[in-house]
Amino acid sequence: MTQDANLYRLFAERFPADKSACAIETPEGLYYSWGDLEHASARIANLLASLDLTPGARVAVQVEKSPEALLLYLATLRAGYVYLPLNTAYREGEIAYFVENAEPDVVVCSPSNFGWVSKIAFTNGAKHVFTLGDDRTGSLLERAAWFGDTFETVPRAPDDLAAILYTSGTTGRSKGAMLSHGNLASNTRVLHAFWGWREPQAEGRGDVLLHALPIFHVHGLFVASHAALYSGSKMIWLSKFDAREVLHQLPRATVFMGVPTYYVRLLAEPGLNRDVCRHMRLFISGSAPLLRETFDAFSERTGHTILERYGMSETVMLVSNPYHGDAAKVRRAGTVGVPLPEVTVRVVGDDGQPSADGDIGHIQVKGPNVFAGYWRMPEKTAEEFTGDGFFKTGDVGKFDEDGYVHIVGRSKDLIISGGYNVYPKEIEGFIDEMDGVAESAVIGVPHPDFGEAVVAVIVPRAGVPAPDERTVIDALKQRIANFKVPKRVHVVTELPRNTMGKVQKNLLRDRFK
Repeated sequence: MTQDANLYRLFAERFPADKSACAIETPEGLYYSWGDLEHASARIANLLASLDLTPGARVAVQVEKSPEALLLYLATLRAGYVYLPLNTAYREGEIAYFVENAEPDVVVCSPSNFGWVSKIAFTNGAKHVFTLGDDRTGSLLERAAWFGDTFETVPRAPDDLAAILYTSGTTGRSKGAMLSHGNLASNTRVLHAFWGWREPQAEGRGDVLLHALPIFHVHGLFVASHAALYSGSKMIWLSKFDAREVLHQLPRATVFMGVPTYYVRLLAEPGLNRDVCRHMRLFISGSAPLLRETFDAFSERTGHTILERYGMSETVMLVSNPYHGDAAKVRRAGTVGVPLPEVTVRVVGDDGQPSADGDIGHIQVKGPNVFAGYWRMPEKTAEEFTGDGFFKTGDVGKFDEDGYVHIVGRSKDLIISGGYNVYPKEIEGFIDEMDGVAESAVIGVPHPDFGEAVVAVIVPRAGVPAPDERTVIDALKQRIANFKVPKRVHVVTELPRNTMGKVQKNLLRDRFK
């Protein structure tokens, strides 16, 4: 191996020269220096190395968010093993599937779940089960405390596996996306430059990341945490999103990343204003579509234009609105921006030929950020790549004349009604503009004549009467082709979402079929 591409080494080489500086602090008063990150992750790496694991062993982790959970991730990288984060909302049936599929040598869980998780783990061949609480308790830390606080990071090649990230599984069983050290390093470097991260020595003051996202997912772990580690930026670490706590911490931060729901909840707080955002440099949104109304309202209240971007488990980030330039002009509501440097994005028709600007088609991507394939699913992997090496994202969208990408929806959400293609996002955009509508979801349900019928599900705005079905249908008939107009309109109190804020349309289809 000519070059060590271990992702941990990439971070460690860029830690601030002053290792006593703060890397992570919590509202409870905990303080972790860069030296603490180095030494504590070394202890856990030494523990993992002592277990005589198989080369490329998976370390499956389902624990609550804590600085120690991040240390476990860094230790897994250092020791040359493969990190497998699992959503904290998963229950027994789901965990059993992941453990059976990934066959981890090590499983780490919350102390309260040890009974049922350990049974699943040992039944499926795991050699070791540890616990890790969000209050610095658990057998993992107890065991690691006996080991030394220095560790020689295990060399890795760029193509060596760093993590397996299971897709959210909103349609069928989850698939394990295999991400290499090179995939994650490439994306980290690109986003560092594209989003203008300031290092501690720069301009007299480095960035401070207010971290409120979960860390079992691309957004919180591979985007937010990586960005701070690579730039040597302090993180203010919240165990979960709390709008009032975020407002309390904002004056001490410069960067915040969230899902659209976070911004909606912040806007509901009367304390959100320009003063609390006075030191902020950048607000980023992703993981689900951001409504134009939220985009505009946030700008008016704070003076900041949210930067929306687009990524997925298999590619990390691939498209982003620009940071540099006049934010009000270059960050456009309703778009996810332009392809990132080193990333090639194209939109193609059903025939595989490139679509003209403005035409809706299938989004495909190629670049050093794109995963190697799905864990132990070679046939599925082959299906999802084109002959010339582009990954089929499964998303449907278009380029506008300025090269900005607009996401229309998932190809699996495409509705074919009477032989015509209907893209839900287009119709949702019109419905969301109607008086009394907070948000909407458009789905297709079986229909004996049309094959699929278009159905709209609406969440009314608080304190305002929801528009009735006839009003919605009549209004849409004035604006879109008749085959796109919903046959039925249902009103619900909220849309079902997964933990990253994505609407689970499969549940809506089951409910209203």
